[in-house]
Amino acid sequence: MNIFDLSGEVAVVMGATGVLGGAIAEGLGLTGAKVAVVGRNAERGKARARSIQKQGAEAEFFSADALDQASLKAASEALSKRLGAPTILVNAAGGNDPRVTVTPEHPFEEITTADWRDSFDLNLVAGAVLPCQVFGPGMKEKRKGSIINIASVSAHLPLSRVVAYSAAKAAVLNLTRFLAREWAPYNVRANSITPGFFPGEQNRRLLFNEDGTATPRGQVILGHTPMARFGDPGELAGAAIFLASEKASGFVTGIDLRVDGGFLAQTI
Repeated sequence: MNIFDLSGEVAVVMGATGVLGGAIAEGLGLTGAKVAVVGRNAERGKARARSIQKQGAEAEFFSADALDQASLKAASEALSKRLGAPTILVNAAGGNDPRVTVTPEHPFEEITTADWRDSFDLNLVAGAVLPCQVFGPGMKEKRKGSIINIASVSAHLPLSRVVAYSAAKAAVLNLTRFLAREWAPYNVRANSITPGFFPGEQNRRLLFNEDGTATPRGQVILGHTPMARFGDPGELAGAAIFLASEKASGFVTGIDLRVDGGFLAQTI
């Protein structure tokens, strides 16, 4: 028996148009799951679905705004009809916003409450709350499901500058544990993955100079990472497959699985 075989499972991946969510979506597809790529950007979403299809897996794009519950419900109905009832939900949507980033020119005390709310809406409400509210009940009814929320090292240790993002991701960890306890009687598991530093569209300029060398901030990160390198997006797929598979992790719920090269193990 292949305990990582996801044949027959339907995986909804929010944020699959991004680098990390996309890598997870492709990994789930390679292990047999039917993948629903859900997001707002149709061009990128359809491209991701085609990439998964080219590897021999079944995948489709479904348009939805993760901040709009009605939009998510419409996507849920559409993908259930075409692919089947979801049994896996990966919440990989979110990101930092310059409006809530602390800099010498923009100190903490000047961040407006409206911008705080926007950051929390993106990373907590759209990044976990609403998708869980929409897709979770079907899993409870089916008495089968795996929810995987994407956290951040900044949820464990508040990094400099990204104050609102860090706070929102800390809330994601707390919500994950809440759902793990609340939905365990329905055989719905809830876990999170904490990625370390993976170069992507949003953070590439913070990590690399134009010549490809590490920026001062990138050098600090590498110095704090025992493996002394950044992560490759594909290295997240194995963690997601493990948590998605009931055969591999059926008694695992409420945990945070760190894929960070040892970043959170480092002190002095």
